[in-house]
Amino acid sequence: MKKLNYYFLAIVLLSTGLFAQDKEAIKPQGHTDQNKFRQMKDVLPTPNTTRTASGAPGYQYTQQKVDYIMDIRLDESKNQIYGNEKITYHNNSKDYLEYLWVQLDQNMRAKDSKTPDITTEEFNSPLNGPISFTKANLKKIFDGGFNIESVQNSDGSDLSFMINQTMMRINLPKPLAPGEVFKFQIKWWYNINNHIEDNGRSGYEAFPDGNNNYVIAQFYPRLCVYDNVEGWQNMQFWGRSEFALEFGDFDVKLTVPADHKLEATGVLQNKKDVLTKEQLKRFELAKKSYKDPVFIVTQEEAEKAETERSAKTKTWHFKANNVRDFAFATSRKFIWDAMAVDINGRAVMAISLYSKEGNPLWEEHSTRVVANTLEEYSKLTFDYPYNKAVSVHAQMGMEYPMICFNYGRPNPDGTYSERLKRGMIGVITHEVGHNFFPMIVNSDERQWTWMDEGLNSFVETLAELDYDPNFITGNLPKDIVPYMGGDQSHISPIMSQGDYVYQFGPNAYTKPAAGLYMLRQTIMGPELFDYAFRTYSKRWMFKHPTPADFFRSMEDASAMDLDWFWRGWFYTTDYTDIGVKQVKSYYLTDKPTEKAKEIAKQNNFNLDEYKDKLIYFAESEEGVIPEDAKNASDFASLNNHINSLSAEEKARLGDAPKYFYEVTFEKPGGLVMPIILELTYEDGTKERKTFPAQIWRYNDKEVKKVFKTQKAITNIMVDPDLETADVDMSNNSWPKKVEQSDFDQFKEKVKG
Repeated sequence: MKKLNYYFLAIVLLSTGLFAQDKEAIKPQGHTDQNKFRQMKDVLPTPNTTRTASGAPGYQYTQQKVDYIMDIRLDESKNQIYGNEKITYHNNSKDYLEYLWVQLDQNMRAKDSKTPDITTEEFNSPLNGPISFTKANLKKIFDGGFNIESVQNSDGSDLSFMINQTMMRINLPKPLAPGEVFKFQIKWWYNINNHIEDNGRSGYEAFPDGNNNYVIAQFYPRLCVYDNVEGWQNMQFWGRSEFALEFGDFDVKLTVPADHKLEATGVLQNKKDVLTKEQLKRFELAKKSYKDPVFIVTQEEAEKAETERSAKTKTWHFKANNVRDFAFATSRKFIWDAMAVDINGRAVMAISLYSKEGNPLWEEHSTRVVANTLEEYSKLTFDYPYNKAVSVHAQMGMEYPMICFNYGRPNPDGTYSERLKRGMIGVITHEVGHNFFPMIVNSDERQWTWMDEGLNSFVETLAELDYDPNFITGNLPKDIVPYMGGDQSHISPIMSQGDYVYQFGPNAYTKPAAGLYMLRQTIMGPELFDYAFRTYSKRWMFKHPTPADFFRSMEDASAMDLDWFWRGWFYTTDYTDIGVKQVKSYYLTDKPTEKAKEIAKQNNFNLDEYKDKLIYFAESEEGVIPEDAKNASDFASLNNHINSLSAEEKARLGDAPKYFYEVTFEKPGGLVMPIILELTYEDGTKERKTFPAQIWRYNDKEVKKVFKTQKAITNIMVDPDLETADVDMSNNSWPKKVEQSDFDQFKEKVKG
């Protein structure tokens, strides 16, 4: 045996030497590192004292603070809103600021807005019908832009400013030094849009009875984020990519019709002035109810209010500390219910406002979904820090600190489909979840939409499955397959600015969510992933993280090199396609194989001298193992080496493998992913094996694994549960599944 091993070694060395000589003779050209597992130092920004290599904020990290005192008046008769706001800007950076940038989001609806000009159009023919034609060609342009009446210093003197579409530059009298504060005030008004007819994330819905439901947001001039590394985050608002905002304290008074019910960001300061004694009593009961919502305003009471029109007004006063934005909803039609949620021993209120048109769906689910969302997100990130979360019934989906607007309207008779119910539960979970991303973990939505929508959609998926284990989330890896395998000319990498991506939903929501789900369930495992995800979330609470901060935190807290995953899933449009290319089956035999004879002949080795003393491997034909195949225990007396084994070791020979399968896996897709296998044996039992993605580190096209078993394998299936978003399942099984044509299926039915 030693002699034979020596010859094998000699052959290997000889072959290696010849191969090395051939390579030296060819002298191939050099190349840059294109390995899928190369580090991302060429992509991520260089760490510094502001943002560290660990993904945590550095010791010199700073961010600005902006405080608002606002008096807001809503004129229901004219559908106009008026505001007077006093702004205190704290320059916490190390930089001198020559000017401040303010967002004027409503200017997207101004008559001179450029938003319609960047949208391609096709002529809407009268043949499409008069309503469609009129809407497309004859509709009067709505003027919903800001009317800025004054911009003044705190002493009332005029302040220089310039408006560029949805951005206003405040020209400071002198540079604002580090640590200094600048106070100024803006007076404004605008026409409120009908968000049902004109779309939008803010506005009113008009009902046949003459009442309106108002959901008002992006309604006041708001300061842009200033980052001492990236500068002002002042991209124009074109209507899709959302907002980056500074944290601050808000003191807001909202004057609306006296018979309205209103909710808003913050803590209500004057409950006794705006609520009846009965409503106050009910609200106190709701604070103690952790199982079922308590009605503050019943449907009967809301229906009665619909028939009245108060000529008086009432002012609701809210204060909110350490929030990045402010929004509110108001109507006389609102039903109002609430319940308490236990967040690590602290009571947080889950609240819903909805008109009767939302029932019975809303009273059955909305507040309960809010409560579930707060509980599940808190488990995966950090304890929800605010006093409440409010879900408002509106035919849209949009989020703001502590309050969000959600769709889900049953038919007029109260019936609804399972799909509508699922959609409503999904959108409430999603929008309430935005309290965590980006209202607290405050990323730049306009630049990196996925850090807002994608991370939120991922946690939303886990919360929905907790609410209903059979919930169809639409965010699992299998759900992204049609997009991943689609037309590459209409697919953008996740790391793309949201205004120019082709398929916004899959790009910003589904693909990031599916990727993180895959990372948690398949690549890292829940324990490692959850700790790292919580670490990132807690590090960047009330701060402004970037993609690099997320990527680095996930690796830093888990000791996993995930650069291959970030680079492939987030920076490219590559897809997953892993299959079984070939399976070779081998078995043990005591008869010399042709290959063994050939090797022995080449090395002048006489096999006859070792008759009945050698073990041979023979390749089976078409995977069929002959009946006379040997087991390792059949060779127990072949030579002195085996005879020298202990009794325990000899006994273990009975468990030695009888079957050997050399499986070649191919990877037509560009992404590297773990190889997830399900092996089915001849007795019907199954076994799962997972090989880490690093199996592809040396060969990005093919890899081989040998499976040694006591039972014959009858089937090999790659990714049986669609965990890696494999776009082509036709190569995932061995033996290859033969798909019947429609004609063959028809013939089978006829025979039956």
